[in-house]
Amino acid sequence: MSNDYTALVGKVWNYAHVLRGHGIHYGAYVEQITYLLFLKMDQERAELLGEPSTIPAAWRWDKLAPLAGDELEIQYRHALEALAREKGLIGTIFRGAQNKLTDPAKLKRVVSLIDAETWIGIGVDVKGAIYEGLLERNAAEVKSGAGQYFTPRPLIQAMVHVLAPRIGETVHDPACGTGGFLLSAYEYMKEHGGAQARDRTAQRRLREQTFSGNDIVDEVVRLCAMNLYLHGIGNGESPIRSTDALAADPGERYDVILTNPPFGKKSSYKVIGEDGEVDTEREDYEREDFKFTTGNKQLNFMQHIMTVMSSDGRAGVVLPDNVLFEAGSAGEGIRRRLLEQFDFHTLLRLPTGIFYKPGVKANVLFFDKRPPRADGKPNTKALWIYDFRTNLHFTLKKNPLDTKDLQDFVARYQVGQLGQRRETERFKKFEVDELLKRDKLNLDIFWLKDESLDDVDSLPTPDVIAAEIVENLQAALEAFQAVADELAVKP
Repeated sequence: MSNDYTALVGKVWNYAHVLRGHGIHYGAYVEQITYLLFLKMDQERAELLGEPSTIPAAWRWDKLAPLAGDELEIQYRHALEALAREKGLIGTIFRGAQNKLTDPAKLKRVVSLIDAETWIGIGVDVKGAIYEGLLERNAAEVKSGAGQYFTPRPLIQAMVHVLAPRIGETVHDPACGTGGFLLSAYEYMKEHGGAQARDRTAQRRLREQTFSGNDIVDEVVRLCAMNLYLHGIGNGESPIRSTDALAADPGERYDVILTNPPFGKKSSYKVIGEDGEVDTEREDYEREDFKFTTGNKQLNFMQHIMTVMSSDGRAGVVLPDNVLFEAGSAGEGIRRRLLEQFDFHTLLRLPTGIFYKPGVKANVLFFDKRPPRADGKPNTKALWIYDFRTNLHFTLKKNPLDTKDLQDFVARYQVGQLGQRRETERFKKFEVDELLKRDKLNLDIFWLKDESLDDVDSLPTPDVIAAEIVENLQAALEAFQAVADELAVKP
């Protein structure tokens, strides 16, 4: 098959414009093409890869594609209704499915478009690339929040590589999106599994008992469940749940956590008062396992991850800068807990321009769970910080992040032998005693000189500068709000 999936994305997207001109909005189009692509790729998976289909024979692609007119519309509508009633993974994928392409001519055009191509390939995540391509196009056009779908693939791969999940371990993403971390971990474990990767029992465990995730958006859960199914992951039940991971302690514990929680910092919801006025109220999560009550969603995700890690678990988590410096009892307390009760050994400072939300300043926190030390000392001995931000400028289109850009970090990380690390210009070691003495336990640490301060030619583009200014102002306002909230609750 062709590896040039960008042409397929373009073709699919162009037809979205046609349908939107006939009153079918983008969301409905993506939803319908999701169902149809899945049925087509399920057939290809059986024919090309020899994988068994779990879709009842009456509702498979070969029963749908040859039809036209009212027969096609009726078959498609009945297929969606029947598959929505299925149990397990198929039921999760088609839950609440309805036909929005009720015009038989338009439905036939989409079916023909899909039927004319081969969409799945051995070892090629074409489907994920197609969906991400569609979501990228939409995000670029409407300038809105499809950003939660995207963690740059080179970053995902680097995080998976340094955490090095092993066959026999469980891998979890509490904010899984379309499943990028889980699929990358699966590919890594197959490639680096050695003899276990060739053992049938170990293979079955890898595919059926290793991966799990949560997401709060039903449509995203559907995409992720489809992606995993088409890669042969799962045992008939959905490994992905549609739920708010922060709502409760699920009880399960996981060996490896890989995640990029939503960028929104505040948890809030709309309420309508008796006078009809709409107010926004802060949503705090009251959980016994949470040591601190806060409306900051990022800090709550940190507390959730701390809970669900197994006794010797390890985590790689993408979080914005505010987690490193936010004042108040929750921000300082969680950072102290991270240093004292966990082994917070590595911090990767990320550049701007790699996420869909402009100006986002984020980091990857790598930490391991450890039992309390007998001598009462912190579990973290030293935090190694890799500055992958200062004097580095990326954009989504002109200069996107590439795998080679993170090769130095991966090499310096010293997987499995952290004691062999050596300092470089960008990679510095900070002793935990020094960190614990910092004002408000601020871990927002830089040491490299920003060349743009002296050289106008080194400045990033105006849109990046403007986005960074907005981001800094928002962070400052949120910091002031946190202080105000703290003062408001004190007697």
